[in-house]
Amino acid sequence: MRRAMVAGNWKMHGTRASVRELIGALVQQQIPGSVDVAVFPPSLFIAEVLQAVAGSSLAVGGQSCAAQAEQGALTGEIASTQLADAGCKLVLVGHSERRLILGESDQLVAQKFAAARFAGLVPVLCVGETHEQREAGETMQVVARQLAEVVKISGIAALAEAIIAYEPVWAIGTGLTASPDQAQEVHMAIRRQLAEQDAGVAQVTRILYGGSVKAANAAELFGMPDIDGGLIGGASLNANEFGAICRAAGN
Repeated sequence: MRRAMVAGNWKMHGTRASVRELIGALVQQQIPGSVDVAVFPPSLFIAEVLQAVAGSSLAVGGQSCAAQAEQGALTGEIASTQLADAGCKLVLVGHSERRLILGESDQLVAQKFAAARFAGLVPVLCVGETHEQREAGETMQVVARQLAEVVKISGIAALAEAIIAYEPVWAIGTGLTASPDQAQEVHMAIRRQLAEQDAGVAQVTRILYGGSVKAANAAELFGMPDIDGGLIGGASLNANEFGAICRAAGN
């Protein structure tokens, strides 16, 4: 049985004051014991958030890591081993904003996935298509290609120890959301792709949906058989909204 998960990606948001307020409110939320919850703050605030959630069930992750796992001469980058040393448990790899805006290729994302695993972090692998790709009927091919590059480098078994987040690019920060049926269709296709290589991996790998998830639509999305929770963007910056999404996942 796959445990539900809700992960909050704070992106490039927050000040010291707002982060203290947000994390203070989050630890007061009633979170179902059946749901794993993680937050991904900007790297500047990781230490502060880790200190604030100590003793709670909240996990903390990094928003990205370098393709090189060890420390070295890479100005501005953060090694996965440094994130692990700081106390992080997870790291996002391949978020659409990094693929599209910062030009991260499928190969680079796969290298970051491997670096995360080297450090003992759980990679949260983000995959998804643009609006143009969906309109051209290329959704499944795009997602399959993104997954295949990771499998080529790390092997299919690695995905059993990771998390996949399907995020249709056209639904991120736009207010648009894939319908539950649209989201389920892609989640099911991802699980089938995994099953073609290893049925056991397909059964245990958690696949989250990301794309304008809110408390109002969370329960319907999470009710789909292949959707195991959500990767939440803007709504994760509101403790009450995020808590309500977590409770929807628990139901």
